[in-house]
Formats: sequence, structure tokens, C-alpha cells
Amino acid sequence: MDIVIKIPDIGIDQAEVIDILVHVNDIVEKEQSVIVIEGEKASMEIPSTHCGKVKEIKVKVTDIVRQDCVIMILEPVEDVLIPLDHVKENIKIIENRVFIIHASPLIRRLARSLNINLKKIIGSGRKNRIMKHDLDNYLINVNSHTNNRILSIKNQEHTCNFDFSRFGEVEEVKCSKIKKLSGDLLSKNWSKIPHVTQFDEVDITDLEAFRIKYNNKIQNKSKKFTLLTFIVKAITKGLEKFPYLNSTISNNGEIIFLKKYINIGIAVNTSNGLLVPVIKNVQNKSLSHIAYEIYQKSNSARLGKIKISDLQGGCFTISSLGGIGGTAFSPIINASEAAILGVSKFCYKPIWNGTAFIPKLILPLSLSYDHRIIDGVEGAKFISYINELLVDIRLLLV
Repeated sequence: MDIVIKIPDIGIDQAEVIDILVHVNDIVEKEQSVIVIEGEKASMEIPSTHCGKVKEIKVKVTDIVRQDCVIMILEPVEDVLIPLDHVKENIKIIENRVFIIHASPLIRRLARSLNINLKKIIGSGRKNRIMKHDLDNYLINVNSHTNNRILSIKNQEHTCNFDFSRFGEVEEVKCSKIKKLSGDLLSKNWSKIPHVTQFDEVDITDLEAFRIKYNNKIQNKSKKFTLLTFIVKAITKGLEKFPYLNSTISNNGEIIFLKKYINIGIAVNTSNGLLVPVIKNVQNKSLSHIAYEIYQKSNSARLGKIKISDLQGGCFTISSLGGIGGTAFSPIINASEAAILGVSKFCYKPIWNGTAFIPKLILPLSLSYDHRIIDGVEGAKFISYINELLVDIRLLLV
């Protein structure tokens, strides 16, 4: 008959299994400890009530057990001749599992939370009792080893020694300084800032009709309105209404700096890489002035004549791929800004007006924002407000 080993009356309602001291097929002696449990104030070893061979273990580490809970099943071994070597081996295993680890319930809980195997630590306390500083020293050593390993892996990742020419012709092109700098910044921003991207579509049918009509009367190319002119103006009013999108969070995450000025960066693709000229104090500028600055600074960036000061001080960035294509994308925030707007290519779509489908010119927008500063509700309200302004550009004058 199989022998059932249960939790005896331990004086508490329940406890957690923190260690199992035997395995299936182990031979256990009567009164030998088989598991360790821990209550709120103390840990204790539960002994076997019989001698036998472990047939099945009914619990696992982290299980909650109570009085009379079955923890394992034994096969009787009274009539079985156990080789002396096997007995000695089991005694040695038992000693290694049970008597070396001396630690308080607090230390055991802390070790489990840190995923530390206490068997790997030699305690500095009495009878090799493991103390808190022993855990600290172990973590320092492990982290040091891990960091060195990660650094080595990263160095290997950045050094590609694979011979791609085995599969065909390969041309090596040196990465430009701008691409290297922007690549490092984008990688850092993506990994450090918790991004959320909100998508929307704007009906710009009336806006585009007005823009074309206005530009037909303007001879000077630098004064013509682009779609970006209206978007910059709309973003300006949006930042005035929702100031947290015009802010910067401190490195420790405890302070948010709300800016009283509005400087908007315009991402420009150049032959050397991406540059972001900044139009400053946009809140004080008319549509004509904004159109002129976009034209001048974009050209300066493409010609490589942009001033360093014109690339600094941005509060919010607009990245427009409308002239290239695509239906939507998720732009990466420029630290230390709180948000960035992506603009994709507009196209005509059939929109239901309640009685029929009407062709409307639809502009896709995508707003990425720092979720540490801006929650989903505020992000949605901001892009909805931008939508409202672009649908009826008369609101830009209010």
C-alpha cells in the first residue's frame, strides 16, 4: 500500500512551500525533512512520517498548503534490501540539501523575489547563516559579470564580421556623420521614452481648395502656403490649449517643465540625412510668416547652410512623409520633447454623409507622445482638436 505524507498540525492556517528537499525515486527515512514551508513569521521543515521511496510529489515551490494537505506519496521499503552505498549517497544528498542553507524567512523571501538560489551563497553569519549583505554582495558580482557579458555582446553586434560577398556583389558605403548621430539619438529615444501613437484622419477638402486658390495669386514661391503651413499653425494653437504636450520631463521623472514659448521643428530630408530646423516663437507669427520660414529653413538645410542655432530649442516636431507616400507611420519622439506629429500622404476617400458617399480629401495623422507626461485621453483630445482646426481653417484665426 502506498503511504500518504500530509502536512501535520503546524499551528497556523496556511504556509507557502519554499523548498522541496527530495526527488522522485529518493529513499527517505522516518523523520527526515522532505519540504520546507514558510508562514508569516517563521519557516519550518516538514518531516516524513514513514520510511519509503518517493513515488510522487504533490506540491511545488510557491504552493500554499494547510493542515492535512497531501505533499507526497511513498512506496513502502521495509522489505526491500537497500544497498549501503545507496544509503550513504542519499544521506550525503540530504545533508547537502538540508543542513547547509541557514537563512531567516525574510532572507528567503528576499532571495525568491530576486531570483537568487541560496545554495550558491556561503553565508557570513554564525553557522554560515546567510545575511542580507551576503545577498547584496552576490548581486554585485552577478551584475558585474552580466554587464561585462552584455557589453561584449553589444560590441560584437556593432562589429559585423560576416562575409556577405559569399552570396553576391557587395558595396561598402561609409555612414555619414549625420546618419550616425541621428541613428544613435533615435535608438536612445525609442528605448528611453514610453511611446504611445494616436492615429486620426482629417478632412482637408476645404483647406486644400483655399490653399490652391490663395497660391494662384502669389508669385513669390517663398510666400506660398504649403499644407505644412496650416499644420504648424494648428499645432501652435493645440499646444496653447494642451500645455503638457509643450513640456519636458526631468531625468528623474519628478518634475515637468511647462514651456511658455512654442518652437516647432520641421523634419527635413537632406542628402546627408535627416535635419530638423526649428521655427521659433510660432505663437507670434502669421500664416505668411510661417510659410516663409518653412521655405527658407528647409532650403538652408538641404543646401547644408543651416545654422546650428536653427536646429536647437524645439518644443514639438512635425515629420511629414506626405510628399513620398504611405498611409501611416509611428514617428519617434525627439528628446527632450513630449510629442511628435507624423503626416502621411493625403488621398480621396468616399465619406458617407448620411444619404450618399461623397469624395473627400483625407489626410492621415499620427501623434506619438511620451506616456509619462501625457495620458491617452489628453493625447486623443489634442489630435481631435488639431483635426477640428484643419477641417475649418477659420478657427485658426480665432
